[in-house]
Amino acid sequence: MKQIVMFFLPLLFGNLFQQVYSLVDSIIVGKGIGDKALAAVGASGTLNFLILGFVVGLTRGFGITFSQSFGKEDSRLLRGYVLAAQYISTIMSVLFTLLCLMTLKSMLEFLKTPSDIFSDAYNYFAVILAGITITVLNNLAITILQSLGDSKTPLSAMIISSITNIILDVFLVMGLHFGVIGAAVATVIAQAVSYIFCRMRINKVPILNDENPKDKSKSPLVFPQFSLCIDLLRIGLPVAFMNSVTAAGGMILQYFVNLMGSAYVAAYSVCMKFAGLFEQFGISVGLSILTFVGQNKGAGKYSRIRIGVRQGLVLSIIVNVPLALIQIVTPEIISKIMISDSVTIGYCAEFMPILGISLFALGGLFVFRYAVQGLGNTMIPMFSGFLEVAMRLGFGFTLGRLSFRGIAISEVSAWIGAFIMLALTYFILMKKN
Repeated sequence: MKQIVMFFLPLLFGNLFQQVYSLVDSIIVGKGIGDKALAAVGASGTLNFLILGFVVGLTRGFGITFSQSFGKEDSRLLRGYVLAAQYISTIMSVLFTLLCLMTLKSMLEFLKTPSDIFSDAYNYFAVILAGITITVLNNLAITILQSLGDSKTPLSAMIISSITNIILDVFLVMGLHFGVIGAAVATVIAQAVSYIFCRMRINKVPILNDENPKDKSKSPLVFPQFSLCIDLLRIGLPVAFMNSVTAAGGMILQYFVNLMGSAYVAAYSVCMKFAGLFEQFGISVGLSILTFVGQNKGAGKYSRIRIGVRQGLVLSIIVNVPLALIQIVTPEIISKIMISDSVTIGYCAEFMPILGISLFALGGLFVFRYAVQGLGNTMIPMFSGFLEVAMRLGFGFTLGRLSFRGIAISEVSAWIGAFIMLALTYFILMKKN
């Protein structure tokens, strides 16, 4: 437990600072520009998750191979995987940038984005898409460090980038009045600052840079091996598709919310911003388990995996208790941080308590999802993403079209279904070892 907690805490604070990007954007946009501008930023949220979630999920999947290679103490294999991951990430992010910029307008139209926020939604996300390559390389650098057991450097990077983001938000949005474009530019620049900081640390990690031409195991690597690229894609693509499939489920709910009008869109944006913040606690526990399981899988220590996952579940419950209470008891109070309209705040009060009640299922979902991935099985978690889509789609059509509270029930139904599926998968896999 001590090892997991010591790795978890920097990871948690790092993820929370990363969420500060989103929260600061929302507060400054909502208070400085208006609720409709906030709705515009929120309307692009599911697209953001769909597109960036794919390429970022790819790098997260690569981290599984990094952790297992590190656990095996195979330095040359680790360096080979890292080099191949850098090539793949760069190429795919450039292709995604071009493809998504060409289809952005059509995607927003497909989601029935309200006309009064369409222009701002387009402008905001176009800038975010232009910075995909920076975002992906930053997440890859963070993944490399975390896979080797370093969660402190990513924390420092995110603190610095968050401060940068806040300063630029105030300067570009409040000072120069660049609107939602200014908020997007601030986010991209903050990502670049984080990447540079992490890259400097990676260049000093001995196991990645201790090259000796006389020793074949430590000779410099210039071009990636094709077989290693295939290994990375075999592990990484299911994680990437899982993220995008999960985002597709979110797009279904966003579609129903968009039909309700911009006030509901603003309320949904606020609720999901806080949900995104609160779920970082569960995600951080899960990522700790991912690295822990991956390294111990590489070392063949399955008894430690069992102990670590059990203690990860305990930690997840502990950290989620106060978060659930905040969403259940004080939804109006925390909603006022971002918005001022009393009607929109009332909508938030309908939505948040349902998320709070179900937060423990989400925490367990993250523990089992990342444990299964750490064992090297990324296909079942991908299928759990399809299950989430099916749950959101089914409940969305039956309840989501009827009320805003029905949208919340549709969201948490996906958490519960995936949690059950992944828990069963973990226990079945561990029976074989």
